[in-house]
Amino acid sequence: QVTGHLDDCTCDVETIDAFNNYKLFPRLNELLESDYFRYYKVNLKKPCPFWNDNSHCGIRDCAVKPCPSDEVPDGIRSASHKYSEEANSRAEECEEAKRLGAVDESLSKETQRAMLQWTRHDDSSDSFCEADDIHSPDAEYVDLLLNPERYTGYKGPDAWKIWNSIYEENCFKPQNVKRPLASGRGDDGGHTFYKWLKGVCIEKRAFYKLISGLHASINIHLSARYLLQDTWLEKRWGPNVTEFQQRFDEVITRGEGPRRLKNLYFLYLIELRALSKVLPFFERPGFQLYTGNRSHDAEVKTLLLEILHLAKSFPLHFDENSFFAGNKKEAAKLKEEFRLHFRNISKIMDCVGCFKCRLWGKLQTQGLGTALKILFSENLIEKIPDSGPSYGFQLTRQEIVALFNAFGRVSTSVRELENFRNILGKMQ
Repeated sequence: QVTGHLDDCTCDVETIDAFNNYKLFPRLNELLESDYFRYYKVNLKKPCPFWNDNSHCGIRDCAVKPCPSDEVPDGIRSASHKYSEEANSRAEECEEAKRLGAVDESLSKETQRAMLQWTRHDDSSDSFCEADDIHSPDAEYVDLLLNPERYTGYKGPDAWKIWNSIYEENCFKPQNVKRPLASGRGDDGGHTFYKWLKGVCIEKRAFYKLISGLHASINIHLSARYLLQDTWLEKRWGPNVTEFQQRFDEVITRGEGPRRLKNLYFLYLIELRALSKVLPFFERPGFQLYTGNRSHDAEVKTLLLEILHLAKSFPLHFDENSFFAGNKKEAAKLKEEFRLHFRNISKIMDCVGCFKCRLWGKLQTQGLGTALKILFSENLIEKIPDSGPSYGFQLTRQEIVALFNAFGRVSTSVRELENFRNILGKMQ
């Protein structure tokens, strides 16, 4: 049902599908499995700044309960290569048995030392996100590979409250214009809403489409990694077609589902464009993805540059020059509004009751915020010297890890869409 041309772009769905699924997705997955990109530092204990809410999700797949240090195998704590293979398998058993689906923060002392050196890259700048204080005692490293984004059972009023706050208070929408499918409000099939959306400037329209695309992407992940079997013998995750249809089928959603999916493709184009623009920052000989393993780091940087060159080769990039292109004073004011609204959304992620969902929500909003920062820093990026520090434009390690993992999530969503298309085709 989702085909053809995308609004506000020169691109189409089929071009993105072919480029992502057969060229970019496999390489990006390989990159995200490397040590530099799999560990993300996050503070999951920050209180919600907007409302008093201690209703943390009680479902075990939401929980954060780290392995006690005496249960972490010696090979991991001492980073002894002799035991690393055995230690890794035992760590996985511990993760499975003690807190299936919860966040893993057990890292060796050597890995922690390497990560302290990574933070040398960390400079604060004019950011689109409310960044965590990574030096806080509550901030911990998480292995993203041990904590995949998937269905946890977190839903209902608490989850609805998060998204409602994002859409109603941060997407430039007036209160009298109701969102499509808003319950109990005499929904007119979205006619009033889309008339309003068509009438606003491209920047505000893009903001809504980015948030809607992020929401769609997260819903695809939850549908694609749904808990299909939960017995004392095993837990099995996989695609849940019924869940997917309830969120995206044209008939069930009264035409809203395909629009959500088109917004996912719009999000893909924005983040892909950012990757193509940031190439000069990573190309500098002095830039290192430091983990302490010199040969591995060099291989990862080579793969990273391959992906960025591939992103640059995409034939139908989004043209961000239409953003903030009018009166300079008005444009600057709108840009600041845009940035503050997005920062607010990043703060709302601290109100998510499910810690697994909070982890991925924070990472994906920081990744999108970093993409926006790149797109609005083009002049600074062009002035980056070939050698020496990049004073005008800087990305912290947090931003780099979030940028690529967030794009990895959107890329995965586009790939999962093809999988759902195939399943639904066979069912007909």
